[in-house]
Amino acid sequence: MSGDGPGVRDRLTDGLYGLGWSAVKTLPEPAARALFRSLADQVWKRRGTAVLRLESNLARVVPDADAARLAELSKAGMRSYMRYWMESFRLPTWDPRRIRESIDVQDAHRLTGGLDAGKGVILALPHLGNWDLAGAWVTTGLKVPFTTVAERLKPESLYDRFVAYRQGLGMEVLPHNGGTALGTLARRLRSGGLVCLVADRDLSASGVEVDFFGDTARMPAGPALLAQQTGALLLPVTLWYDGTPVMGARVHPPVPVPETGTRAEKTSSMTQALADAFATGIAEHPEDWHMLQRLWLADLEPRPGGAPHAGPRGAGPEPRGEAP
Repeated sequence: MSGDGPGVRDRLTDGLYGLGWSAVKTLPEPAARALFRSLADQVWKRRGTAVLRLESNLARVVPDADAARLAELSKAGMRSYMRYWMESFRLPTWDPRRIRESIDVQDAHRLTGGLDAGKGVILALPHLGNWDLAGAWVTTGLKVPFTTVAERLKPESLYDRFVAYRQGLGMEVLPHNGGTALGTLARRLRSGGLVCLVADRDLSASGVEVDFFGDTARMPAGPALLAQQTGALLLPVTLWYDGTPVMGARVHPPVPVPETGTRAEKTSSMTQALADAFATGIAEHPEDWHMLQRLWLADLEPRPGGAPHAGPRGAGPEPRGEAP
């Protein structure tokens, strides 16, 4: 029977997410919000791996926080994380007006101006707020389709659910498989298209080392490489909740391609600039940073060959648009 374990767990995981999409979106909204807030508090009280990892990460973001403050932040963080899931389960039922009214985007002219220039735009985001809502605002509010990348999840049926969900919101979703995805993204950008990537955590061993809240982390090279290869505009974006039904968003100034240096040097400089922009948004709203996995090199587990890796995930799938 032990050989059946992973298959049973995979089917259970897929079934639970399927139940979320089918049942949660039919609840009255006050009931759904109360349910997910209660779930967040229950998870937080259990002090499991995900909550402890979140607190460890937040300790780097807010280094002067004592244990009580970190506990307060992690509780708010789990509520923010569960709000993300509640909204995501219900998002397919929202009409375009509801989507537009649920997000307040500051400096959107940087995005629209870049698209009007016809050279392509890359939006790079950390795991802040609700990425899916921001993406739905782009496809419904601006009426601009875009391409993103999703990490393959287990079971495959769960990955298919997330792909279908995002396609239903107007997104083109590519599997996260390195060079193949980069090639397709580059073609979309050269034709003047939009690419959106979550880029604060590297999923490979080929990421770029950056200084992040005073210690070394690794972030994906993809956004910087794509900007260099295609001439597309690279724009950091940060998201946050402010205690209202409306999510805040900011489009930061573009990250320029350095005029001199090797490709590796340019990539390093640009990725550091992204990390600095992400850090600004995370420091302002640490409770909305949904980083429940290891991130800093000092926290990573060694691979069999000696290279560090992130280890097992702390709280289920993170089906965001991860950068290659």
